[in-house]
Amino acid sequence: MCGIAGAEKQETVEQLVHHMEHRGQSCHTQKAGGLSVGHVLHSVVGTVEQPLEGEGLLSANCEIYNWKEINNAYGWETENDAETLLKLLDREGVEGLEQIDGIYGFAYIRNGELVLARDRLGVNPVWYSEEPFAFASEKQALEKEEYEAQELHPRQILKYDIEEKEIRFENRPFFELNEQEKELEKASEEIKNLILEAVEKRVPEGEVGLLFSGGLDSTVVAAALQELGKDFTAYTAGIQHGNVSAPRDFEKAQETAEKMDFPLESYEASLEDVEDALPDLVDWISSSNVVKIGVALPFHFSLKQSGDEQVVFTGFGSEQLYAGYARQQGYLNKECLSDLRGIFHEDLYRDNVVAFRHGRELRVPFLDEDLVEHALSIPDDLKRNEEYRKYVLRKAAEKLGVPEDVVWRKKVAAQYGSNFDKALNRLTKKNGYSQKQAFLNSYREKENKKLVALTSGGKDSNAALFRMWRRNNDLSCLLTLRSENEASYMFDSKKTDKDLEWQAEQLDIPLIKQRTEGEKEKELEDLREGLKKAKSRYGVEGVVAGAIESSYQRDRVDRVADEVGLKVFTPLWQFNQDQYMKWLVRNGFEVEITEVAARGLSDDWKSRVLDGDAVEELLDLAEEYRFHPAGEGGEYETRVVGFPCELLDN
Repeated sequence: MCGIAGAEKQETVEQLVHHMEHRGQSCHTQKAGGLSVGHVLHSVVGTVEQPLEGEGLLSANCEIYNWKEINNAYGWETENDAETLLKLLDREGVEGLEQIDGIYGFAYIRNGELVLARDRLGVNPVWYSEEPFAFASEKQALEKEEYEAQELHPRQILKYDIEEKEIRFENRPFFELNEQEKELEKASEEIKNLILEAVEKRVPEGEVGLLFSGGLDSTVVAAALQELGKDFTAYTAGIQHGNVSAPRDFEKAQETAEKMDFPLESYEASLEDVEDALPDLVDWISSSNVVKIGVALPFHFSLKQSGDEQVVFTGFGSEQLYAGYARQQGYLNKECLSDLRGIFHEDLYRDNVVAFRHGRELRVPFLDEDLVEHALSIPDDLKRNEEYRKYVLRKAAEKLGVPEDVVWRKKVAAQYGSNFDKALNRLTKKNGYSQKQAFLNSYREKENKKLVALTSGGKDSNAALFRMWRRNNDLSCLLTLRSENEASYMFDSKKTDKDLEWQAEQLDIPLIKQRTEGEKEKELEDLREGLKKAKSRYGVEGVVAGAIESSYQRDRVDRVADEVGLKVFTPLWQFNQDQYMKWLVRNGFEVEITEVAARGLSDDWKSRVLDGDAVEELLDLAEEYRFHPAGEGGEYETRVVGFPCELLDN
């Protein structure tokens, strides 16, 4: 993997390349058809310098595993995968990308048009700015030149007319669910073989490292490397400070490495190490998100250790394939597909950038396309049984020779198993903050993302936008769908325009009102139009939805947002409903119940504004009459009549 950059002015490209020097050993720029294009070379397959010229000009960050097979099919002789990609684009255009097995982010110029594209899962990053037009592999490079950076959505191909200076997008399809009847034994054997194939195609000739926690996923990769006869060194990190107990992952990694007989390098960080690292990590990943920083810390300190490997493997991706997260347990495969859609902005960019800051290139075998397609064909009941998540993967791990105590070990998230989350808690208090998010926000002047918030005027949509605002995001506009069908499954239009206008005024956020007849499925076309307006008018890169348990709504927002090229954020998803209702009052929301439609809720509840006592009474009734405490089943409707002071004072 490498780094790519481009802009109209040569000096701008030189600066962008300079900001990404950590991504490679040599840098080059070249003028082509009114644009300058740059490249930072981190060579694993050959040392061919870029940009490359054929019928078009190519600057690519790619790892194409079947490049030799493509060469054989066309009778080509190239030195590496980037040259093969150039020939394929010269011959087939972007349609040739369907022949590629691998990951990529590239810029290709031909006949006055620039094409920017990346692999459809988004392993390799591409960011761009519209005015003035520029692009780079990293957001921070564009930000340092004071450009408004947007991430290219992996399911969109950007085409830029260099003379007219106009951008247009073409959509690409994503994976789909394809559940099939499978027996556990056969499915686990298929997974074992696919994992071995995925690891084998990613093994380079040189030395290899492995990020290792001692958990199921990284140990599966370790077992696969051993099965393939590839030597490697594993790396882990943890922290123990004050009276905090030893990090669980740290101890488990050492125990498992000894049992499986492979070398392990362990880094025990100090609280001072963590505090020193935070400004860099926030800058590198251009985000102050608590979860992202919490996971980046063990990642960073593991890679901080000395090692000559250019390539480091990771076990990331299995949770998304085999439903390993608690939030996925309601709808399993639908949840897996949703998480795969968002994996590029939730996790992959962070991991890619941190790895390159340490001169390493990541290999992520669980995100092999054959393995992804197979995982989406496995029925729910093989992914989870009464006791274990990722059940079928655990059975595959047994076949690979993973120790039994690791096979059946329950998942511990990286930031918790390594104790780095506890370190963040300690530093938050030390620096006089009450919340980790506020503490981390102090390291970043810019807001993380520009977002549009879907709103109905009720509690959930407003609570969701509040949580995303607290995470240092810019709520650039609100979007409401005004449905003529009061029975719509997607949109609640029971609030008046006046209610929504009042809320927008209180929040000081522009409001887009999109009309819809509310006809099932066709109303999604109106949602698409509303999101397009938000993107064109305010340059938003993501959409916030207040879904808590409604898979029907969340899945459709996912799909439409993908088509528009927007990221999706559902910060309330699977929030415990009892805790959520208390959280609303505790944080200063004034919520009025406007309609009731459940046994146990009398008309006396109408117009009642929830306080602590009312919420307790409501929760008791929900338990007695067995309805959703947060009204997820339509048991009652709400509108927000008062907002948290910190949101209004912003």
